[in-house]
Amino acid sequence: MRTGRLVLAGTPLGRITDASPGLIDALRSADVIAAEDTRRLYRLAGELGLRIEVDVVSYYESVEQARIPGLLARIADGDTVVLVTDAGMPAVSDPGYRLVAAAASAGVHVTCVPGPSAVLTALALSGLPSDRFTFEGFPPRKPGDRRRALTELAAERRTMVFFESVHRLSECLAAMVEAFGGDRPAALCRELTKTYEDVRRGSLAELTAGADDVRGEVTLVIAGRTGSAERPSDDELGLRIGELVAKGSSKRDAVDRVAGEFGLARREVYDVANRR
Repeated sequence: MRTGRLVLAGTPLGRITDASPGLIDALRSADVIAAEDTRRLYRLAGELGLRIEVDVVSYYESVEQARIPGLLARIADGDTVVLVTDAGMPAVSDPGYRLVAAAASAGVHVTCVPGPSAVLTALALSGLPSDRFTFEGFPPRKPGDRRRALTELAAERRTMVFFESVHRLSECLAAMVEAFGGDRPAALCRELTKTYEDVRRGSLAELTAGADDVRGEVTLVIAGRTGSAERPSDDELGLRIGELVAKGSSKRDAVDRVAGEFGLARREVYDVANRR
């Protein structure tokens, strides 16, 4: 009796030569292939010299939940289901984690064919500390939500990795300057492993200045906060709030920024601001 399983298979970010022998074997041995974009799957297979002659199921965000019961049923029947996304590792800011969770809950065997990852590639190329890092995915699209999310990360001491659309890159970098400060070291990694790969390193202010001409897939790597972890005095907090207000920030934005910079509760900083 065949034992079914789920295989997560990493695919190249750009160069087809980055495809692993394990990926080729997984595609050859699959009974079902779940693909984020079926057209890209067939293009990838063609570049690898493979013919796809098994069932192919589309598996993108909007249909992810609906596809899970059918895929688990195939696995229960003894089939090997291979999941691939457009580029990189499934389930890392791509469809997949819901299927893995459901498979694990059902007692299904889940394995992985390791492959390229934009997160780790950008981190390695950034020149920033990589011993401890956090992956934050895509920042919120709405300005207010993005500002609050970045403010909460302002005191983060680990290197941070983000994805971002080029259509929102300029406003995202401007929000990062506001939350983290313009002198925060960062790297803007574009079109990783592709023909026009480009890694720009510098301060957030420097990267913001050239953001309008960026095209392609973007990964941002931002240094964590450095300096003393001690809580500043109320006078120091008050001076920092006053400095931001003098530069044009509203009192509310200044409080949010200072709370993020020093890892303090907003209410604590707000009380300091109101006593001045």
